[in-house]
Amino acid sequence: MNHDKLKSLAAMALLACLSAPTFAAEDHQGHDHGDKKGAAHAHDNKARHGGAVAVVKDVNYELVAKPDGLTLYVTDHGKAVDLKGATAKVMLLTAAEKSETTLAPAGDKFEATGTFKVPAGTKAVATVTLPNMPAATAKFTFK
Repeated sequence: MNHDKLKSLAAMALLACLSAPTFAAEDHQGHDHGDKKGAAHAHDNKARHGGAVAVVKDVNYELVAKPDGLTLYVTDHGKAVDLKGATAKVMLLTAAEKSETTLAPAGDKFEATGTFKVPAGTKAVATVTLPNMPAATAKFTFK
């Protein structure tokens, strides 16, 4: 098999793994919703900035992807998280290619500038490390 064919097969295998129902949007263990099962609360997975949203351990991650930049918003129960000393990387996966970018803290969000291809169906995996906390992995699918 030639090198390009192996890269395509590896990318397809990675996409298949990421498409599995392992998303953390329903990771709501450890807190009370009152008497109403599934009651709305401050970490609902609603996009506030027009991006894709994932909730991991009660923290909202919203990834906004534009052709010239990526922005990752991090909030906890509706309040911005202090990103001083935090790090973030995002891997973008399309049917044809994979790219990884480091995002820099910019106030209450992470940002990266450059050229990004984000067609419908693109999968993204963000790895965020906040000071004194283990890394969190948030998975997104762009529509």
